[in-house]
Amino acid sequence: MSTKKLATNALHAGHDVKSNGGTRAVPIYQTSSYVFNNADHAANLFNLSEAGFIYTRLNNPTNDILEQRLATLEGGIGAVVTASGTAAINTTLLTLLKSGDHIVASSSLYGGTYNLLNVTLPRLGITTTFVDAANPENFSSAIQENTRAIFVESLGNPKLDVLDLKKIAAVSKSNNIPFIVDNTVASPALLNPIAYGANIVIHSLTKYISGNGTSLGGVVIDAGTFDWANGKFPEFTEPSAGYHGLVYHEALGAAAFIAKIRIEGLRDYGAALSPFNAFQILQGLETLEIRIQKHSENALALAQWLQEQDEVEWVRYPGLKEDEYYELANEYLPKGQSGIVTFGAKGGFESAKRIADETSIFSLLANIGDSKSLIIHPASTTHQQLTEEQQKSTGVTSDLIRLSVGLEDVEDLKTDLKNAFAVIKETV
Repeated sequence: MSTKKLATNALHAGHDVKSNGGTRAVPIYQTSSYVFNNADHAANLFNLSEAGFIYTRLNNPTNDILEQRLATLEGGIGAVVTASGTAAINTTLLTLLKSGDHIVASSSLYGGTYNLLNVTLPRLGITTTFVDAANPENFSSAIQENTRAIFVESLGNPKLDVLDLKKIAAVSKSNNIPFIVDNTVASPALLNPIAYGANIVIHSLTKYISGNGTSLGGVVIDAGTFDWANGKFPEFTEPSAGYHGLVYHEALGAAAFIAKIRIEGLRDYGAALSPFNAFQILQGLETLEIRIQKHSENALALAQWLQEQDEVEWVRYPGLKEDEYYELANEYLPKGQSGIVTFGAKGGFESAKRIADETSIFSLLANIGDSKSLIIHPASTTHQQLTEEQQKSTGVTSDLIRLSVGLEDVEDLKTDLKNAFAVIKETV
């Protein structure tokens, strides 16, 4: 574990300049494959008896530096990067689970993740029970004999509910199942779920970690704290038919999961991250801490201003003293509450859509975590595939507008929204 602070690790962790030609910047190793020294060297790499690079679908020097850096920032023993945040979730679950297995998940999830758990995975025989995460006991009540994972977002998108990770982790531990936390909205600059009992942490690197809206990416980070030999995961303690009889737990111990997700997950599902995207994400990661502080400051100021606007029915931001998650935010997110703000437009569905149409600084698009400010109406876009009841469980109402507050001057952002409000004032 590194003893250096986050800002230092975000700039230096994982990059040995002497082994990379003395390069101060991380190089882009834009290659599909690697020349072996000889046949024995190749055999040793495939046998895992020697470390090295085989094929970029599995590993790559640029990606490796990004993986080491992210594992350091989150306090994990290792990481695997993927082509997107969704690929990170999907590869994790398909590496861990099989037909007949069950997940307990928070209902307040990004719409794409909810759809994956609710519609796509059941086609493969993997089912999910969604629970209201406000009460950690709901997770305990939903666990079945075949439950093999608890899945949550540390800061729900777009509900913005702050979860009591320690209590949910206790439920997970008492039932001998891994606790998986998507930490995308908070980022490791504001929250480290592993410190509160998470076994696996996932990020969409496309969002705050990259911060520039140019590159898709995801990461899976292993805390190395879960006992894969507890009897519920025989694929870690029995010979693997997919890897010449390798017994993962016996050979790799605490690193069994992160090794399996690389040598079987990436090999079989193929969701590899491009080295160029890894390089782009590394550029963003270098400034994560200073950016997330500004995102949080701007978001809080804008949320406070929105509370005073006649065209606004309600405002949600965990940094507001009136917010129901304010106390949990003080406990888990004392350094800031990230850059997402949601509010309800008076006039409902149509007014909310119109506001999203009328902004000029806020860009209407489906993303968060960009340095530029973004706006969307989830009920008609990101969550439209869900029923009205499912939308409400994820925190989406017909009047909800989600803002991803960027790094612009907050006064300009207020003016932009004020101009949009003026357009709908007559209908309100």
